[in-house]
Amino acid sequence: MSDRVTAADPLSAAPANPAAPHVDAGDAGYRKDLKSRHVNMIAIGGAIGTGLFLGAGGRMSQAGPSLFIAYAVCGVFAFLVVRALGELVLYRPSSGAFVSYAREFMGEKGAYTAGWLYFLNWSTTAVADITAAATYAHFWAMFSDVPQWILALIALAVVLAANLISVKYFGEMEFWFAIIKVGALVVFMLVGIFLVVTSHDIGGHTPGMATITDNGGIFPSGVMPMLLLIQGVVFAYASVELCGVAAGETENPEKIMPKAINSIMWRVGLFYVGSVILLALLLPYTAYSGDQSPFVTVFDKLGIPGAAGVMNLVVLTAALSSLNSGLYSTGRILRSMSLAGSAPKFTGVMNRGGVPYGGILLTAGFGVLGVGLNYVMPDDAFELVLNFASIGIIGTWAMIMVCSLLFWRHAQEGRVTRPGYNLPWAPYTQIVTLGFLGSVLVLMWMDGGVGRTTVACLPLIAAALVGGWFLVRGRVRSTAATTQD
Repeated sequence: MSDRVTAADPLSAAPANPAAPHVDAGDAGYRKDLKSRHVNMIAIGGAIGTGLFLGAGGRMSQAGPSLFIAYAVCGVFAFLVVRALGELVLYRPSSGAFVSYAREFMGEKGAYTAGWLYFLNWSTTAVADITAAATYAHFWAMFSDVPQWILALIALAVVLAANLISVKYFGEMEFWFAIIKVGALVVFMLVGIFLVVTSHDIGGHTPGMATITDNGGIFPSGVMPMLLLIQGVVFAYASVELCGVAAGETENPEKIMPKAINSIMWRVGLFYVGSVILLALLLPYTAYSGDQSPFVTVFDKLGIPGAAGVMNLVVLTAALSSLNSGLYSTGRILRSMSLAGSAPKFTGVMNRGGVPYGGILLTAGFGVLGVGLNYVMPDDAFELVLNFASIGIIGTWAMIMVCSLLFWRHAQEGRVTRPGYNLPWAPYTQIVTLGFLGSVLVLMWMDGGVGRTTVACLPLIAAALVGGWFLVRGRVRSTAATTQD
């Protein structure tokens, strides 16, 4: 029997047979070192990242308080995506995650497409993260004269070194990163609520409902700016699928994963929507900008010595956490692809700590290109890569929902058995989510500028995927033939 697919044709979808479950060669060699606390905090870290800590400032200045609606809508669909992935994880945990599921239900072409779209997501997100880290560092006077590209390079080097040790160290790092992020948001929300309730002065402004009503209401610039920002808000949830990747290195995923995934919904409501509403109540939306974290803006105007610096350190941690997660997940995804022949061979190698360092180094290599981008265009680097990262995210989420839809169809045919923890209202949930993702592309086009340029690049991305497939399909065939009995 093949250790990769059970189909006779390696390029066609393998039949899902409960008696002969799919086995992915990419799952071999990993250590089950991630504990329950790690996975729960990885899920939190995936739901709280750079998109909130840095991106919310610029978006608030454009859409005003209505930004909370965009976060809420995108948060619902992000939850549906991770819930669909959770069902697949409980059916068969895999470090290859949706790439492995695409291989089972869509064949190697599907796995190839899903994997490289995910790589597009995280290779560009890595650039966004190191750009954000460099931007945060400029808050302190000691770094103000240091070129942005140098700070970006330092951030990449530090996280890369930590990520190459072992998954246990990755889990510990993410655990404490998430603790810091959650702790900071809780403190901010408690302080914010206190300021609103007591009408405490913030830099000459009195917080409260009047902050919204006296500055154009919830939609100060109309509804369209909020709708156009949805394509950027999607980026804020880019890591929610990370817990599905981590399942392959987790003890007892059938017990841990449902709790971690279910908690994402209330975290989204509390931390994203709640934080944005508080920001809107504390200061007029015009007080925020894309050059500074909105949380830093609030503490800076409060004038509490050191408070803004501490919050800036927290948001710097968020950027490093996201970068750390991206290196981790792409390393696992690329290894699954490499052992199937659809990614370079060196991305399939592991070190003694069970870390697929080849794939991690490839993603880090694109991060180095991001350092160059920060050198050439430091003012526009974040927004440019944000849009390309959004394309990768949309593609990845779409592939997850397509896999979920095919899994549901196979279950209807009696070829697989759905676990008790499943995506509700299937198949309508998958179809509506795919429709939402398609509408995000339309909004990107309507937004003009960089967004329209990004959508215009879709044919080039498709052409690159097709060309790449013709380059690797021979190796995919030979790899599958070699592993068959």
